Amino acid sequence: MELRHLRYFVAVAEERHFGRAAASLHVTQSTLSSQVQALEREVGGRLFTRTSRRVELTEAGGLLLPEARRAVAQADRALLVARESVHGKTGEVRIGFSGVAVLQGVLSEDLRDFSRAHARVGLTLTELPPVAQIQAVRDGVLDLGYCPDLGLDDTGGLRVTQRAPTPLSVALRSDHELASAAVVTTAALADHDLIVFASGEEDQTVLSRLWPAAAEEDRSRVRLGGSTLGVLALALAGVGVAFVPTATGRIALPGLTYRPLHGAPPGPDLLVISRQDETSGAVRAYLTGVPAP
Repeated sequence: MELRHLRYFVAVAEERHFGRAAASLHVTQSTLSSQVQALEREVGGRLFTRTSRRVELTEAGGLLLPEARRAVAQADRALLVARESVHGKTGEVRIGFSGVAVLQGVLSEDLRDFSRAHARVGLTLTELPPVAQIQAVRDGVLDLGYCPDLGLDDTGGLRVTQRAPTPLSVALRSDHELASAAVVTTAALADHDLIVFASGEEDQTVLSRLWPAAAEEDRSRVRLGGSTLGVLALALAGVGVAFVPTATGRIALPGLTYRPLHGAPPGPDLLVISRQDETSGAVRAYLTGVPAP
């Protein structure tokens, strides 16, 4: 038994007329009749009694009709679900992110735009360091990640999109001797301990990525923080001067001061990482809406 047999049977049963049923299905009447006859042969008896004016259901046809309607409706539903998934109208997008993506407003902007157009797609967010995001995307635990480019070399097989630049500032205790300066220069930091964000491996830091000369001078001056709040906590404790994305200044902590940084190379780009061979319609739809800088 094929689905089209049931679909043709239901059409004839509802129209009570082969000609009108054939027209509604956009097939010839002879094609419709042959398909109904094939179904009757498989059932082993007649499903309709035919007169010159009308078609009536037999007892077997009357019993088959509600079952056939359910089967056709379920098949149509299954097709609709698959199509909606392929076109990104349903499903789930699992996103990893670093704090800077939220502070810059980039992640919330992308989520808002996507949700407006795909209200039925679920969104799951997990905060992770950049290296962990890459592994989670590769392992299929996450679908995509928002992370700063902190020397991420292990991105083979992944799609990497530059989402936004990340300018840098410094964070330091309000009673620090440099806190009164309008701008902090790299030259002024020569005699101070430095706090940087570690991307997951101690040799992959903002400092070694963007300011290799300072990193090579004296690694004992460098303190590592594993998260945005961890870096700020070290700065607030007076351990040193922290390199932070400028957008981190939105986090107001008593006793902490932010100052613009001059003399260092531009900050790392915020990246969106995903799989190159992505099959999820929802994830592909999300990535389609991610703008380039």
